[in-house]
Amino acid sequence: MIITGKYPNLRMRRSRKTDWSRRLVQENNLSYNDLILPVFITDGSNKKISIKTMPGVYRYSIDRLGHIVDKSLKKKIPMIAIFPQTNSKLKDSTGSEALNDNNLVCRAIKYIKKKYKNEIGIMCDVALDPYTSHGHDGLLKNKNIVNDETVDVLVQQSILQASMGCDVIAPSDMMDGRIGKIRSGLDKYNLKDVQIISYAVKYASSYYGPFRDAVGSKGALKGDKKTYQMDFKNSDEALREVALDIKEGADMVMVKPGMPYLDVIKNVKDKFKIPVIAYQVSGEYSLIKNAISKKIIDKKSIYETLMSFKRAGANAIVSYFADQIDLDF
Repeated sequence: MIITGKYPNLRMRRSRKTDWSRRLVQENNLSYNDLILPVFITDGSNKKISIKTMPGVYRYSIDRLGHIVDKSLKKKIPMIAIFPQTNSKLKDSTGSEALNDNNLVCRAIKYIKKKYKNEIGIMCDVALDPYTSHGHDGLLKNKNIVNDETVDVLVQQSILQASMGCDVIAPSDMMDGRIGKIRSGLDKYNLKDVQIISYAVKYASSYYGPFRDAVGSKGALKGDKKTYQMDFKNSDEALREVALDIKEGADMVMVKPGMPYLDVIKNVKDKFKIPVIAYQVSGEYSLIKNAISKKIIDKKSIYETLMSFKRAGANAIVSYFADQIDLDF
């Protein structure tokens, strides 16, 4: 129940009059503790390659990762998320490179853990789209993405990444039942302390284009992902997905994309009281970044947008702005 008064006895502007008063009554806050930085990696040495569709974001060769990790540590960002641009020559219909213990992700994990130990968390994407010649997150048979056979591969991918030192496994594939199978697989190999962030609510969105450019899957993608990613017209379905993944062992859940789905973030948080991660995806980032560069909006809009996720109930935000925004004020 909201207790209200009546003007002129109640003047809401009294609490807005000064900076100290506004800070005193603010309901939400944002710090680097709330941010996860996505990092794109590529083969080669001494590489820092700009991504045309994502101004200010780069692909790094593994030997250049120290720069971005050092910057993240200086800002006290808790975790980075690794996404590979796999050489097209290594891609095939089954995404077999995902299970290569010397692939880009495995080498990046080992590099970071050797140099930084547990100073920063490492989150790894579990899906096959960076590795498949057809650009889908799962195995393709007779033009259909098969669920159970894909899950078997995802379990192997998860165990491999965790055994290399990955702290947080993040299945983004949207196959049914994969969280329970992955949790069982990790536990079987004594990887019980490895956390799972489930992309429990991942919509078949038009906002992913720049990301697919960054990992090199856009040109390869045949068809769309609507048979496994969620219909953006639905929100009740999101609650069912989250409930299933919690029951199967998810430690945290992801809502992706972020800003167009603030209502879903709030519904999930209110319903389940589980840590909720919002993903400010590549399309959101590029729209804001380009609008700022054209002076259509002010750069303060970044902070305002990130705060909207917190206000909706997100515990943390995956954002390409994480290492660009200044929160030291």
